Formats: sequence, C-alpha cells, structure tokens
Amino acid sequence: MELQFLYPESKTKALTFSYDDGQIYDRRLIDLFNRYGIKGTFHLNSGMLDKEGFVTGKELKQLYHGHEIACHGVNHEYLNHLPKELLVRELWDDRRKLEELSERIILGMSYAFGEYSEAVVNCLDLIGIKYARTVESTKRFGVPSDFLRWKPTCHHNDDVLTKAKSFLNTPGYMKLPLFYIWGHSFEFERENTWDIIEELCSMVANKDDIWYVTNIDYYTYITAMKNLIFSINRDKVYNPSSIAVWFKLGEEVISIQPGETRKLGI
Repeated sequence: MELQFLYPESKTKALTFSYDDGQIYDRRLIDLFNRYGIKGTFHLNSGMLDKEGFVTGKELKQLYHGHEIACHGVNHEYLNHLPKELLVRELWDDRRKLEELSERIILGMSYAFGEYSEAVVNCLDLIGIKYARTVESTKRFGVPSDFLRWKPTCHHNDDVLTKAKSFLNTPGYMKLPLFYIWGHSFEFERENTWDIIEELCSMVANKDDIWYVTNIDYYTYITAMKNLIFSINRDKVYNPSSIAVWFKLGEEVISIQPGETRKLGI
C-alpha cells in the first residue's frame, strides 16, 4: 500500500510567514495575522529594541504571543564581514537577549542581508540554532532539504497573490506543499501595500487542508517525520520524537504518537 506523509491533523498543505527586523509595523501585521488565524515568525535584532521605529523589549511577550520570535543578529551585521569572535558574539548575544526578554527558548534565525557562508552555518550549529532562512526564493512549494539554508517560496512583493492561487490549487501529485512567504513589515508602510497583504491573508485563511504554522514548529514536525523508524518490511513504525506524526497508509489515516511503536497492516 502507498504511504503518504501528512501534516498535523491530516492537513495536506502548510503555510508560514517570516518577517525581519522588528520595526513597529510588526504590530499592525500581527494584528492582521491574528484576525485571520495565520502564524508568523519574527526575526528580531535585540540591539535595536527600544530604539526609535522599533518594538520595545518589554512588549515582546505580549505582542508576539502565538507567533515565533527568532534571531536576526544583535545589530544586523554583515555576517561574512565579521572575525569569528565577533560573529559568535553577534549571534550568541542575540539569542541570549531575546530569550531573556521573551522567556522562551529561541532556536531559529534569518540571515541579515541574506548573507551567510559555511563558517556562519557552522557557527549556528555550535550555538544551537536549528534553522536559518535565506533570501533566495525558490518560487516553489517544496519541503526544504537543508534547514540551515532554508530557502523560502517568495518575498511578498513577488506577485504573491498569483502564487497564492497556485498554492491553493496544487495538483494531487504534489506532496506536502509548503508556501513560505518572507519580507519586512515596514515595506507595507513604505510601499502602501497593506491592502495586498490583507487580501493575501483573506485568500489563504480558514482552509481545512492548510496547516498554519511558525517556522520552528514546521522544522520540528518535519524533523520528527524524518526520524520515524520503520522496520525493513515496513510492517512496524516507531516514533522516537516528542510529537505525533501523521501519515496515510492506503486509505487509513494514522497518527503515530510520541514513543509509540505501531504495527502496520500492509
């Protein structure tokens, strides 16, 4: 029988948003996301908090409630320019400060200016960052192959409404499509395009087949999915992770629970 992996609650598609810098326009964007039941990840520069035009440290817990806070470097530095000691400090101190202010464990980031290298990626692994978003749009809906070089689908200025229509009508042979949109909230204010992001949210909201997810929750689920252990004959499966993973075997939808070993009818 055919085995087809699914997203949580047997959803077949996933949607995530990613916004950088932490300027005050995050407030309006989050209000929009909340009204439409959409999840976002917000990459913040902890050294810019409380400065003019940026959100404040004291509002992080309330403002980003229900969304993800992630790193973007303390001072939005060009990471490839930094000696290794300053590189470690730019990333480590950002994670430390954001964790202090948000009282969360911070595991994700995006590369300032989209700049990274092997040395930067290796540094992320050492300080415990699990994923990092680039600015290299794929124009596709595929599951990422490398979470430390995570390439999004598109920027919100890249004819995003047309792309959304394609996402909503992906053909059945496309498995686990992910629509990943990134940008900066200040761009909506600067370019007077708040109507476009609201139209996008209205278009993609409240769909029974879509999983609305933050970057880190998506990473966590796909990692758990890939860590499932199947017997050679595929008649048993073990889930060593701490979250349930969903798949379809033939016509049967199966949720394999954390720590569960399940016999499969094949």
